[in-house]
This record gives sequence, C-alpha cells and structure tokens, in this order.
Amino acid sequence: MRLKSFYAKTMTEAMQMVRDTLGEDAIIIATREDVAGKSVQVTAALDETYVPVVPRSRLKESDFEPHTPSTRDDWLQYDDEDKADSDFSETLLECLLKHSVPEDILDQILSHAGMMPVDDARIALMGAFDHMFDFAPLPQTAHTKAFMFVGPPGAGKTMVTAKQAARLIMNEQTVTVITTDTMRAGGVEQLESFTKLLKIDLHRAKNAMDVTKLLTSLPKTDQVLIDAAGYNPFDPREMKLLASLIASGDIEPILVLPAAMDADESGEMARVFSSLGVRRFIPSRVDIARRLGGLLTAAHHGHLAFADISATPKVADGLNKATSRDLAARMLPPQTADDAHSTLSSPSTTSSKSAKRNIG
Repeated sequence: MRLKSFYAKTMTEAMQMVRDTLGEDAIIIATREDVAGKSVQVTAALDETYVPVVPRSRLKESDFEPHTPSTRDDWLQYDDEDKADSDFSETLLECLLKHSVPEDILDQILSHAGMMPVDDARIALMGAFDHMFDFAPLPQTAHTKAFMFVGPPGAGKTMVTAKQAARLIMNEQTVTVITTDTMRAGGVEQLESFTKLLKIDLHRAKNAMDVTKLLTSLPKTDQVLIDAAGYNPFDPREMKLLASLIASGDIEPILVLPAAMDADESGEMARVFSSLGVRRFIPSRVDIARRLGGLLTAAHHGHLAFADISATPKVADGLNKATSRDLAARMLPPQTADDAHSTLSSPSTTSSKSAKRNIG
C-alpha cells in the first residue's frame, strides 16, 4: 500500500488531485483542514497491486511500452522524501489498524504523529499519545483519598487491589484494605489470601453505610484501598448502587478495564463510569491482549487518564506505571531489545524532511 498527501485550497480540489494521481480506486485515509481554514490536506492510499489509469491527455508515447511494477513508481513520481513519508505513514497506519483503533481516533493519532519532528514511527506515536492522552499513575506514598477499584465483572479489580497493596508494603507504607465484593462466591477468599501474605487485615463492607463506618473508625493509614464488586455499566440499578458506594466517603474511583475488549464496548463503558466520577483507569490483562485499540477508545471517549498497567498474573510483579513510551512500545514493538532502548530512550535528530511531514 502506498500513502501520499495532497494539499489544496478546497476539499473538492484535493479530491480531484487524488483521483488524477492515484485513480478512482484510491482509499481516503485522513483529511485535515488548517487552523485558518485556508487549505486542506487529504492523505490517500493506493493498493500495491493496483496500476492507476493514466488520463489520455497525460499519456506519452513511452507510456504504451511494456513496463514493470517499478515503472509504476516512476510514473507516480515518488521522490526520496515521499518514499520516506510513505514508509513512515504506512508503518503507523498498519499498527493502528492491527490494534483495531476506531477511525476517528486513528485520524487524530496520524495527524499528531505527522507533526512530530522525528523520523522514527514509534517516537512519533509516543509523541501523539503525549498530545492526546493524560498519564496519572497512582501514588506509592500516603494519599488522603481512599482508592476504590471499580469496573465490570471479571475485570481484575481484586488482582489490582492486591498489586497496589503489595507495592505500598514494599515501599514501607501502611495500608487498609476493604472489600465490598461479599456476595460473589470466592470474592472475599481470593483477596484474603493475598492480604494474609502481606500481613494486612481485610475488612468487609456489605453496603455504603458499612464503608462509611469503616473509613471513620479504622486507624489512619497511608492508603486505603477498596475492592468493589463488579457492576454492569449498562444496568441503571447497579450503577446507582455503585454511585452510593463512591459517595460513602472521601473516595476516588479508579476504573479497571480489561485490555482485550472491543473498542466500542470499551468506549461506552468508560463514558458510563466517567459519569460516576472516574477520572483515570488501569488497563488489566494487558499481557494477553493483542489489540489495544479499546484502551485508546476508553481514554478518549471517557476522558480518562491512564494510571497504571496490569500486565502480569503475579501479584509480586505489581503494576507498571502507564506512560506514552510504554504504550507506544506495546502497540509498535521494536524488533530487538537494543532497538527498543535506542529508539525510545533517545529521540532521533530532527531532519528537514521529517520536520515537513504532515500526515493529516
């Protein structure tokens, strides 16, 4: 697939340029209008197997001679900069399509990445994430608000609670752990097995009133962690119950959302939990997810900041701080570990060609 950008004063003129250059089978990837509204940019793709039809008015005698696929590249007049931009754009596009990123978010990522003054696609992706998303990891020291981990059933809230507790204990912090997941079979027992290993008492709360009593009566500790039961975000009755739990004290709800979910589902869930006061979330089960478009959708449509990432079934391995660097590396993995270090730790120098790149 070849990608090429076209600039014109109006969208009509830009689309005509696409048709004249790439033919009717060209695929529109992204469109963009400058801030002043004086020009537009259209990025279009052409399948490698498609040979464009040259308008008769542009045919030369040499065009009737047999030619190879390489001649088609000459006809399209891709210079070195166009080829570099095409490779750069195609790498990002294939990455985003692979991760099932919705079209509206894909378009924005390509636009931001295209403005990055770098030649490396992964660095550009990291820069786009920095522009589009917020990253706010959970504190590993004393915090005034209690953290309540909320989410749909089976999201991994109990595991995240145990991991955060273990991380705090390793940092020599004191922790209070409360569970409201008292109705699910094995819910209390699973968390209790972790808290016993950490030598932490586990407190049970059946409802919002119990949570309030515990928060006001228990000895003060550096952090209070509350493992909430799983609630169906599309059931108004269950969301009302969850809202009462969140309002039962000085609590910040943290959404735990599985990584391997449909992008639209993730976005809808994030919007619902956002309406209850959720402002950041922890992607869970990232180690078994192969498509991370749902996480980008949740952050974008729910206006949520990435907190930490749960990418291992082992409590001792804990949570990883979410960063644009880590997210870009997971979506566009380097070929080797050495490549990952050199690429993500030291951005390449700006070139005149890359400074002009604008994917759209």
